[in-house]
Amino acid sequence: MSIAPVIIRVEGRAGRLTLNRPEALHALNAEMCKLMTKALLVWSSDPAIEFILIDHAAGTRGFCAGGDVRMLSDSGAKDGIEGAAFFATEYRLNTLIHEYQKPCVAIIDGITMGGGVGISVHGSHRIATERTTFAMPESGIGLLPDVGGGYFLPRLSGQLGRWLALTGARLKGEDVLAVGVATHLALSDDLPELVNALCDQGLSALSSVQTQATGSFVSHRAEMDALFSKDTVEDIVSALNMGSDWAQLQAKMMESKSPLTMKLAHRQLREGAEAEFREVMRMEYRITSRLIQTQNFQEGIRAVLIDRDNNPAWIPASLQDVSLELVGEYFASLGDGDLSFVEIT
Repeated sequence: MSIAPVIIRVEGRAGRLTLNRPEALHALNAEMCKLMTKALLVWSSDPAIEFILIDHAAGTRGFCAGGDVRMLSDSGAKDGIEGAAFFATEYRLNTLIHEYQKPCVAIIDGITMGGGVGISVHGSHRIATERTTFAMPESGIGLLPDVGGGYFLPRLSGQLGRWLALTGARLKGEDVLAVGVATHLALSDDLPELVNALCDQGLSALSSVQTQATGSFVSHRAEMDALFSKDTVEDIVSALNMGSDWAQLQAKMMESKSPLTMKLAHRQLREGAEAEFREVMRMEYRITSRLIQTQNFQEGIRAVLIDRDNNPAWIPASLQDVSLELVGEYFASLGDGDLSFVEIT
């Protein structure tokens, strides 16, 4: 008997979605996104369900490690059709959560990256724990921080979004609350009791859960905001290299990232800061459906996931080789192929 990759049920006041693909740290595939979308559409008109609760199966160390990048790589090496279809399904789910008329509570206990961010950060409540590790590391494999990253990252305080997008920095525990990705922080040992209370009492059960924290990055905020506000990625790197030890470490982290996708992300966040959510998702679909078909993405997957030498030969090789014209090609409309939202409206 096959095991459902998402456990779907109603418990008390909650419609519950539990990610259940532990062998892949609950990385999302198309089936999981479709199952969650179907449940959310049914529950949206059910008066007995007050809110949605998204978590992962107990006993595993990650909420959701991202999306199925191996599939994306295989698809991109051919015609890219399956990969583009996955992005469309995933982005519609992200949009459904963002626009949902009932509260969506995600318990982001453990690794929460990429696709896991997309099914949590756009909801109303995100509960982190001391075990939470948050990151948007996509530029390290030749992608960019998608799943609505172009919307929520530039809306974080100051230049926190650019810092996270360009460096792939990992935040843990209280930092996830302090940066604004989480709205609450609880101890992982308290989660079973908290989940039971939520299902029984509703959102009032969160009244005693921690909602404020001071991030470990706070001492670098002034420098971060000044250096990451530059008009180009080249200017950011140059300023970082002339800064403090912390600033130079950020520049070092960026050395391993794809020059192409850093420049794409820089423009993505700039445009996303002024755009509506659906337009951001259309923008990201244009970019990612094109990116997976590039040699650059294939090289990132090879270096990080296949050979694991962590020494990608990026194409183009440097920031200076990535022209404004090349960046613009990824943002161009796909015409009739642009992302639509008929399935969720």
